[in-house]
Amino acid sequence: MIYAAYGLVFGLFIPYLARRFSKFMPATPAYALYRILKPVRSVSRAKRAGNPEYRRLMTRYRMRSIGWGIVAAAISYLAAERFSDIYIVWYLGLIWTLLLLTEIDNRMMLLPDILTVPLLIAGFAYSVFVSQWVIPAESVLGAVTGYMLPVVASAFLVWKNKDAFGGGDIKLLFLTGLFFGWKGNLLCLVLACVVGIVWGLAGKRRGEAIP
Repeated sequence: MIYAAYGLVFGLFIPYLARRFSKFMPATPAYALYRILKPVRSVSRAKRAGNPEYRRLMTRYRMRSIGWGIVAAAISYLAAERFSDIYIVWYLGLIWTLLLLTEIDNRMMLLPDILTVPLLIAGFAYSVFVSQWVIPAESVLGAVTGYMLPVVASAFLVWKNKDAFGGGDIKLLFLTGLFFGWKGNLLCLVLACVVGIVWGLAGKRRGEAIP
């Protein structure tokens, strides 16, 4: 349960962290950390308190934080049940960062390098020094698969939409290949396609990009 509690605490901060990233991206890691710990307030507290729209916005913001907290706690609990202590730190780091990237991508349609690049390094280190399921050769093959498939797909889609895949999306598939190997990465791609189909059928406007 301790990992679920950690996940709950992290999840509660996901909307705040995503909002901070949307204010100062792109940024160096040092500046990003500085702005997260010391945000710049452009509107006084008195004006915010007297603005009904701001109060409604804060209510939705708090509900979103609670929702993310519940999701992060549930996934962290399931991961702790599945993996032993030697692996759980790696997977929780991956899971929590992916949840944060989800919220950032939803807000900005952007996956910042200061989050994806460290995951790339961690994924390769995990396959070399820790994992018993994904050997380094399979990890590299998974990374190549994650890189090449969206590049090939983009070549067929570029005539219609030159931004069909962004650089952050390709980095993300590259790093999931490092963690899960080529079979796991193909599963990630299939699940992503299923989510995209459901998103489209749920009422996405024609031409609207899917984060």
